[in-house]
Amino acid sequence: MATATASSASIRERQTVALKRMLNFNVPHVKNSTGEPVWKVLIYDRFGQDIISPLLSVKELRDMGITLHLLLHSDRDPIPDVPAVYFVMPTEENIDRMCQDLRNQLYESYYLNFISAISRSKLEDIANAALAASAVTQVAKVFDQYLNFITLEDDMFVLCNQNKELVSYRAINRPDITDTEMETVMDTIVDSLFCFFVTLGAVPIIRCSRGTAAEMVAVKLDKKLRENLRDARNSLFTGDTLGAGQFSFQRPLLVLVDRNIDLATPLHHTWTYQALVHDVLDFHLNRVNLEETSGVENSPAGARPKRKNKKSYDLTPVDKFWQKHKGSPFPEVAESVQQELESYRAQEDEVKRLKSIMGLEGEDEGAISMLSDNTAKLTSAVSSLPELLEKKRLIDLHTNVATAVLEHIKARKLDVYFEYEEKIMSKTTLDKSLLDIISDPDAGTPEDKMRLFLIYYISTQQAPSEADLEQYKKALTDAGCNLNPLQYIKQWKAFTKMASAPASYGSTTTKSMGLLSRVMNTGSQFVMEGVKNLVLKQQNLPVTRILDNLMEMKSNPETDDYRYFDPKMLRGNDSSVPRNKNPFQEGKQGKHILYGCSELFNATQFIKQVKYTFVVCFC
Repeated sequence: MATATASSASIRERQTVALKRMLNFNVPHVKNSTGEPVWKVLIYDRFGQDIISPLLSVKELRDMGITLHLLLHSDRDPIPDVPAVYFVMPTEENIDRMCQDLRNQLYESYYLNFISAISRSKLEDIANAALAASAVTQVAKVFDQYLNFITLEDDMFVLCNQNKELVSYRAINRPDITDTEMETVMDTIVDSLFCFFVTLGAVPIIRCSRGTAAEMVAVKLDKKLRENLRDARNSLFTGDTLGAGQFSFQRPLLVLVDRNIDLATPLHHTWTYQALVHDVLDFHLNRVNLEETSGVENSPAGARPKRKNKKSYDLTPVDKFWQKHKGSPFPEVAESVQQELESYRAQEDEVKRLKSIMGLEGEDEGAISMLSDNTAKLTSAVSSLPELLEKKRLIDLHTNVATAVLEHIKARKLDVYFEYEEKIMSKTTLDKSLLDIISDPDAGTPEDKMRLFLIYYISTQQAPSEADLEQYKKALTDAGCNLNPLQYIKQWKAFTKMASAPASYGSTTTKSMGLLSRVMNTGSQFVMEGVKNLVLKQQNLPVTRILDNLMEMKSNPETDDYRYFDPKMLRGNDSSVPRNKNPFQEGKQGKHILYGCSELFNATQFIKQVKYTFVVCFC
């Protein structure tokens, strides 16, 4: 298990290493080993599938010796001469199916890996099933993996994807929730966070606001970490012993934040590539799904509509274009895609030219010299062909994705919404009436209009009068909006008394279209005419301010009352006074921040139910 001082590895790398070790029969996986891998079958449930899919490709699984990867509850044929690696949650349903596999003698041997810790009673159920099936010797290993979270990027993770509605903000705040149900929700969140820190190999200092769900999570997580540290022989933090590094800069600070501190940002229309993909397309666990019509010609009257082709693209850290441009404003991305396409075409034309030159006729020395020189160039070009083909694949991928995003921007005038909402949130003078945008039939969907008005309602210093509110509600209703989200936000704002202190968010500006000159060329794939080129400026969001105050140990009314937990302290501490007075940072390298949430949602999902969010920052 890695120690807290080995902080150079990202959480994505750590979880990937843990998965590869598991697939290698829980023995550390050695790169570039000369021997053939042991061929095996991977059996996972939906939880395991969600954890593995963003981290390991099919090719990587094959390199690890995985010949088949199958869902636990699918119909599976016996493969009696192959070992099986299981990666599942220790649920009653899963345990029953695994016991059935043992009775049916499906595989040569069984390596049972549980995403979260299995209880003693369920472990006994497996043991009894193995005894009854005379398969005790076939159960090779049983491991608790503590991998119950999903890593999407080096600095981003989510706690839940399957059954995510069970830990939603709506579930926590529904009026009829029982104490038992609330305990179950909190335990589910705490288990995932505990797994996260076990994988990270570090015990955090925990900060949270009082009187919120975040405090309930903090209390339970502190207790769970403390109990594990108390059992020195079986502690999961073997490299992080009690007391060691208690005041070390390398200990992480976990900040638990309730979504209620900022309901405007998740509703905000976005302008960067990754955020737009998530907002307007079907983007899930780093995979975007697009629908494309199978033809462009007009169908004859009465004919069946053409079937739409569905294409899926993985947007992963190995995609250099995605890594470089996912945080860029969309017009810059469109221009970069066009530049990449032009660069590829130039390389392709060079290969074709060299092939043509290779057909030169003539016996003179000049021709022979030219032939020899171009042979070397062609050989070099051919050797780089795989790289060229991969470049073409990525260009096609991002051309298709960016084109789909651009269609939404133009059809819904998303640039107008983004700019207007930025002005509302930063208290900048508005150049157009809010009613005009809501009433414009060509500007956005009913959901876009509702998002805009909710941001206005949340951010405004003075709530609109009843007469004005009725006028807005009529305009929203006429635009086809469902007013239920407004009713919820109205009640929330009254309850939290946010009207007297709305959050400040920063600003953005618009500049000329000069940057898009190449994008708007006649031969460009992206015709950006009519789309504003908005330049992003750094925003000071509420979560950013809270995080900055807590990491820098700044005194601020917004965070002075935050509770403080240190699981390494021998006795629990209910004080909000931090024991560690040093700022949380990694010296000259700056701050390393990880963000996590119970569910990664877009505005469409957020309107339906407000979720619960975490922030994790590294010291």
